[in-house]
Amino acid sequence: QVQLAESGGGLVEAGGSVRLSCVASGPGFTDYVMGWFRQTPDREREYVALISGSGATRYYTDSVKGRFTISRDNARNTVTLQMASLKPEDTAVYYCAADSRRGGLPGRRPEGSDSWGKGTLVTVSS
Repeated sequence: QVQLAESGGGLVEAGGSVRLSCVASGPGFTDYVMGWFRQTPDREREYVALISGSGATRYYTDSVKGRFTISRDNARNTVTLQMASLKPEDTAVYYCAADSRRGGLPGRRPEGSDSWGKGTLVTVSS
């Protein structure tokens, strides 16, 4: 099972950009679909972006399409979430997750992931 550690985040003004990074340690990084999910006290956890093991396939939840970009570097065991045109409703704790389940990317739930990191807070001020 991979261990994950996120970095990035912080306070940003609406319309601004933030880059989140996640480093994975452990074997078989390319065996995992990697994703970023977010959580706030008043909303369920939701995946905002997922990327297949090869990096060939990506999924985004509708609310972030065209604003967020997920990528991975399998040589460095890292996955990145570039967030742009941020809105106050993007404020959340963002977690990096590793998911070994087979199948497509849409419809996955964070609770089904094998592991996730401690999270990093992104606060978007209006």
